[in-house]
Formats: sequence, C-alpha cells, structure tokens
Amino acid sequence: MSAIEAPLQRIWAGRGPWAVALLPLAGLFGLLAALRRALYRLGVLRTHRLDVPVLVVGNLIAGGAGKTPTTLALIAALRRAGWQPGVISRGHGRRSQDLVDVEHDTPAATSGDEPLLLRLRGRVPVCVAADRVAAARTLRQRHPEVDIVLCDDGLQHLRLARDAQVLVFDERGAGNGWLQPAGPLREPLPERVPARSVVLYNAARPSTPLSGHLARRGLAGAASLADWWAGAAPRRETLDALRGRPLLAAAGVARPQRFFAMLREARLDIVEHPLPDHHDYAALAWPDGTSDVIVTEKDAVKIRPERAGAVRIWVAALDFGFPPAFERELLALLPPRPHTTA
Repeated sequence: MSAIEAPLQRIWAGRGPWAVALLPLAGLFGLLAALRRALYRLGVLRTHRLDVPVLVVGNLIAGGAGKTPTTLALIAALRRAGWQPGVISRGHGRRSQDLVDVEHDTPAATSGDEPLLLRLRGRVPVCVAADRVAAARTLRQRHPEVDIVLCDDGLQHLRLARDAQVLVFDERGAGNGWLQPAGPLREPLPERVPARSVVLYNAARPSTPLSGHLARRGLAGAASLADWWAGAAPRRETLDALRGRPLLAAAGVARPQRFFAMLREARLDIVEHPLPDHHDYAALAWPDGTSDVIVTEKDAVKIRPERAGAVRIWVAALDFGFPPAFERELLALLPPRPHTTA
C-alpha cells in the first residue's frame, strides 16, 4: 500500500477518533452520492442502454476486493453457458486518457494492468475508457460477435444501464460501516441484496450480513515469465519445483499479504517484497543477489521477458471459481441468449 492507503485502511477498520473526525465529510459524500442517484432515477441524468446485456462487477468498498479474478472467472462461466463476452473498464492507473481497444501488445501504461490481464488471460475483447458508454459502444462496433458486456469495476457508474450485477466483498466486509472518507464504503451497505444482484465473498466466510456465495481461491500453478507471455498455462508441477529455492515474492496489488500467504501455503520459501497497487515496474529494482522472483499475473503484464536479465521470474496464477449455485443464480438474472427461447 502507499503511504496514504495504509493509514486509511487502519482508520477504516474501526470507529476511532480519526474516523469520527472525518464523519462530516462522509455525510457530505453521502448526500452528493444520494443526489446523483436520485437524478438518474428521476431521468434528469440519462442512462444509456446497449443492444446486448450488461453485467457489472464491482464492490462497495475502496481498494481491491478481488474484482479482476472474479471477472476472469465470469468470462469462463459465461462461455460455458454459450455467451461470447467482452469487457469494458476504466483502466485505473494508466497514463493515457484515450479510448483504447486493448491488444496483446498494448502497453500496460496505456491500457491499465488489469484490462491487459483480462485481454491476455481472458482472451476476450477489452475496451478501456473513462466513459464506459463510449467504451461499450466501441466494443460492440469493433467486435460484433460480443453478445454480453462485462463492466469491470462499474458498480457506481450509473450512465450505463445494467441487467445484473455482482457485488464482491473480501474479508474486510464493510469495514467500520461508514462512508468515505470516514470509512471505506463508496455507498451505504444495503439491508438486503439489491435487485438483480448476486453477492460473492472472496473470503473464507461471509463478511457482511448479506446473503451470498463463497468463492474458491487458491494457486493454480506457476510458469516462467517467458512461457506465461507465450500463453502457456501455469502448472502446479512448476510451482512445486520452486520449493527449497530462495524466492523474492513481489506483489504490486492492493492486498499483497494474501498472495504471500498462498505462496507459504504452497510451502515456498519467500522473502516478501510488497509494492504499491498498480506498481509500474518501470525499473526492476530487485535486491542484490536475487536469483528467482515470483510475481502475480497483474505484475507480469508489466514485465516483458526480455527485461528479466539474469533473474529468473516466475508467474503464479490463481485458481478462482464459483460454486454451482452462484452460476445458476447469476445466469437466471440474464435475459435469454440471442437466437434462443426462454
């Protein structure tokens, strides 16, 4: 975490004096958010609907809760059900403000690391723009085979009409239950699951009172950086072969300790090297004497193999999925597929 994020997460974990001091700002934030939603509800602000269904993936709290692995797993689930998904995203942390149709060779600095990962590992069309409506329309124009649009991190983006949404929580739940900046919530925690919504817990147990499903999360395996970029599937045997080697575990993600814990559960001998979320890897500043580095897929999209030099870089991939009941509940919220009957 950055120098700002870490203390904020500590403040948001409870209702101490700092959180209380920020309550007036949280009240103003809540008032403005409620006004904005009311303007959309009354039609003062216009909502745009696509000619295909839209499925939104998002979270109520600030910080990473597991939206990207959820989106990758949703791509696979929708394919199993016969859909041809595409993805739109804002591309948090990217340097460009242009609308980008992400390709395999698009730099992460242009697209954002998460959209590039979705393009590479999801093997679906991905369009990135701050204006999600423009991104969605471009996606449909350039990729007419797409018959459902996944809106990554779009829960609070109300301009684009949605058919269903997935609310993702991690072990933090709703934190102290207060709105930003006194708490982590982007909007109030509802008393019940909103209409046309499914709740997914990226945690060992439910972390809010909302009824939902538990995701399956673990390590699928590992691949060398060169093999990963060539499209090879990470293998468990490769991960197991790293046991007994000193490994520098680098993670530029929102919650690196989760990654480190999974590596230790796989019985790897690691030295933790946490980095800020969306770290750009402009320089590979490993400590002297480092021979092997293991990173997340979100990190790997920013490190081309030719930059590795003498250091061996390994990519660990998640095995992330849903229980059958989650898929059934979600698919029931979607309209019938094109050319099918209900």
